[in-house]
Amino acid sequence: MKLIGENIHIISKKTREAIDNKNENYIIELAKKQLKNVDWIDLNIGPARYKEGTMKWLLETLEPVCNKPFSFDTTNFNEMKSALELVKNPKDSIINSTNADDERLEKLTDLAAEFGSYIIGLTLSESGIPKTADERYELASKIIEVATEKGILSDKIIIDPLVLPIGVAQDQAQEAFDTIRMTQEAFDPPVLNVVGLSNISNGSPKEIRPLINSTFAILAMGCGLKTAIADGCDDELFRINQVIETSTAKLPQDKLILDLYEMMQNYGDLDEITYDKKDPESIKIYKTAEILLNKKIYSHSYLDI
Repeated sequence: MKLIGENIHIISKKTREAIDNKNENYIIELAKKQLKNVDWIDLNIGPARYKEGTMKWLLETLEPVCNKPFSFDTTNFNEMKSALELVKNPKDSIINSTNADDERLEKLTDLAAEFGSYIIGLTLSESGIPKTADERYELASKIIEVATEKGILSDKIIIDPLVLPIGVAQDQAQEAFDTIRMTQEAFDPPVLNVVGLSNISNGSPKEIRPLINSTFAILAMGCGLKTAIADGCDDELFRINQVIETSTAKLPQDKLILDLYEMMQNYGDLDEITYDKKDPESIKIYKTAEILLNKKIYSHSYLDI
């Protein structure tokens, strides 16, 4: 699984202030902290109204010190286009993102075709996020059809099934897993996919968010997940990714990690999984898998039950 480091985003008050005040040192350090773990650095300036020239400043600040390509995350079309015009490697960059609405889909796929960049397609329409994997698949199909008609290659199309917080819509984790599977199996050649990993734990207590995120990643990778937008400073997530990619268990919980991954690959059942019930980390991962697979009801204190 490849990782897009999410840490430079204006949702963070400190980061927004650093961008507004053009605090180069803060932004550079935030980028450098992610470099060892990630494949792209996400530059998230958010809404369309955000002042123009911001992407230009970020690129001028970061390109000299970053050896990784960028993901440009904004609904400001002019800022997105400016970033692709200015960046040294637009073909390695990601447009983050379009949805299935006609106007935005046309404009953003035109940009991706013009610059040869990757493009993330959200399974989202004017009606919102569909409740079922079948409905999300329909939106994914529309995005893929429009993109391929413009000559965008399948390996540059990245479908986002949209992950909802486990504490708000517990059953939707399974719908995300199913959407990943469907979009991986239905298209030849296959397209890519991505999830906003931190979305699954949004609203959960801070101390358990990394555990929820990483366990979701294990299960989603078993379904065919190729990319995640995630905390670029989460060393444990990076370690787990390496465990799965190398099929190498070094810590007691790693056997469970590999078993959960294989279970999802083979459409298995959690009840068939055995694990070391004396190992605290294995217990936490298994209990989290129970929640994500809707075997137990989520509460903020689920680890204590």
